[in-house]
Amino acid sequence: MFILTATIHRRRLAAGLLALTVLCGGVWGLSETLSAPGEAVSALGGVTRLRNNEDRVAYLAGFGWEVTGEPVSVEELLVPEEFDESYDDYLALQSSQGFDLTACAGKRVKRYTYEITNYPSGETGVLASLLLFRSAVVGGEVYTTSLDGFMHGLAMPE
Repeated sequence: MFILTATIHRRRLAAGLLALTVLCGGVWGLSETLSAPGEAVSALGGVTRLRNNEDRVAYLAGFGWEVTGEPVSVEELLVPEEFDESYDDYLALQSSQGFDLTACAGKRVKRYTYEITNYPSGETGVLASLLLFRSAVVGGEVYTTSLDGFMHGLAMPE
């Protein structure tokens, strides 16, 4: 039978615990960064994760939109590695809402598109799209595909 004894000085113990705390905090922060790059702060406050259809519909309702219960389309898109000048206006629109789509460069995102049923002008055929990366909202817009169409952010126009 062996008995092992050790003497630990309080300063060394405190320093070791402090180092362990800092290390754990760094690992946690890194895992958050890697798990969802490009997460944005939503208009509803805080980081927005939408895990199912009910969450997406509720998110749009937070902006005042009433939408069809199910998306009219769900697409998987590959965000380009590099953006050329043709993306400038779109990236500016996303940036104005607090989204940084460049953080998802080269990654696959899902676009959920819903039909809006309460557009203020009474116009029909208006769509709302949400871009999600691993359930985190990384972009979105409201638009119409008509010839004289428009596109704007998720906020309801005044």
